[in-house]
Amino acid sequence: MKKVEVFILSGFLGSGKTTLLKNILTQEKENKRKVAVVMNELGQVSIDSNAVSEDTPLKELLNGCVCCTIQGQFEVQLQELLQDYELDSIYIETTGVAHPIEVLDACMSPLFASKLTVQGIVTIIDANRWKDRHTLTPQFKILLQEQIKHADVLILNKVEQLTEKEQAQNVFEIQSLNNQAKCLLTSFASVQLDDIRTYQTLERKPHEKTSVAHLHVKTYVHTFSGPIDIDIFEEWLRSMPESIYRIKGYLKFLHSKHNYSFQYSYGTPIYMKELMNYPLTLVFIGEELDPVWMKAEMNGIETKSIREM
Repeated sequence: MKKVEVFILSGFLGSGKTTLLKNILTQEKENKRKVAVVMNELGQVSIDSNAVSEDTPLKELLNGCVCCTIQGQFEVQLQELLQDYELDSIYIETTGVAHPIEVLDACMSPLFASKLTVQGIVTIIDANRWKDRHTLTPQFKILLQEQIKHADVLILNKVEQLTEKEQAQNVFEIQSLNNQAKCLLTSFASVQLDDIRTYQTLERKPHEKTSVAHLHVKTYVHTFSGPIDIDIFEEWLRSMPESIYRIKGYLKFLHSKHNYSFQYSYGTPIYMKELMNYPLTLVFIGEELDPVWMKAEMNGIETKSIREM
């Protein structure tokens, strides 16, 4: 099954996210790829929607942030895009105050996570704002650092306003927060589409190799074939790596007729009875998740559970 690529565009208001989006959409159109856009605004009126051409499917989420207050609406909009269009990629332009990991979490609904491939988190930084970050409030300083720390691609924009020495200093400071991300210096958010890809999915010649994806934060989706033993599952939770910090989805347990929705974050598992029979799918979010290891672990839980039947 062909999966739809997802790009999360993160960064403070005024850093150049919409300009970046326009540049990317132009290149996608030249490549004759089918793309859609989700734009999130904190206010009640959309400001930047005219940046998206009429022939590009667009969902607008207003008066809230997808990472918290309107996460449910965001999931509905994504599901509608996946159902109504045959897409190659979806670009999500976040609000300036969005935490990229929370946006990633909102993308990975267990109902459709298996249809998506997260290409990465792209954080664009206003070079002058970074240079003058000491003028920001403590909360905004922390948010800016978080947007940088969790990015797969960092774009230092408006560098034409800095001297070469200032550019070098900015890059050094940013990479000290995140030395794994690709760092690009731009004016007017001018980047090539390939520069923000974590791996290639565009058409290529037979002799060309596909580069390996290297995401800072990774996701893994697993669907169980049937009910599992809750004691075996909880024993696994207690011993799992600390690098897994978010799990959500649906489960069914032996000796119970009910389905359960499951949420795990900050060390706390939460189970809630579900009236609907959703697919028994779990989504894991964490750092450096090894999909081969994860699959073996989940298959192991199923195998042990069968022995308990």
